[in-house]
Amino acid sequence: MHTSLNKILTNCKTLMLDMDGTILDLAYDSSIWLDLVPKEYAQKKGISLKDANIELHKYFVSMQGTLQWYSLDHWSDLLGIDILRIHELQKNNIQYLQDAEYFLRKIKSYDIRLLLVTNSFRSILDLKSEVTGIDKYFDQMYVSHDFGAPKESQIFWERFNEIETFDCRQTTFVDDTESVLDSAREFGIDSLVQITLPDSRKKEQVAENYLGLKGINQLINNNGCSN
Repeated sequence: MHTSLNKILTNCKTLMLDMDGTILDLAYDSSIWLDLVPKEYAQKKGISLKDANIELHKYFVSMQGTLQWYSLDHWSDLLGIDILRIHELQKNNIQYLQDAEYFLRKIKSYDIRLLLVTNSFRSILDLKSEVTGIDKYFDQMYVSHDFGAPKESQIFWERFNEIETFDCRQTTFVDDTESVLDSAREFGIDSLVQITLPDSRKKEQVAENYLGLKGINQLINNNGCSN
């Protein structure tokens, strides 16, 4: 059952937020992986962009949802290109989603432990923190690689809960990926929110199984509780 929006944070002691597509605009990552990486891979292999996309799609399908999928080192080795360099060259395009930074500033006035929980590779988290200053808003930031499993896996949640002893009944988790939310629900977190506009350049998604919010700032704008 969906949690009522105007009560979503009333009982919340721990608020866990995804990064890409929840706080930061996924348009940056989409551009890297769907445009720049295929172009560089095609050039390196001496093949057409169409053939490069076909090859990459096969890799994407086989590894999606695994820890390798999120590993920059793995992709750089596999494709033979420096993907971190591509990110660094495009870092000026890293941006917050609309009103997300406003939300982070406001939520600090609530008596809530604020955690960043991301599948992003550590070097990318560091780069995005450098550009956006996102690190100053969180009590702690975690990457799934430190736990040897992605957020889609129960192994991640079990190991993560050993470090952060949160109470599932007083925790809210926000992500833009349904399979990640499924895993969090299986672990026992009931208060789950799906961001439906993770990429500012694409159409809004439909949240079929979770409470859907266009942007995370709606947690405050529509929340009737006080801190």
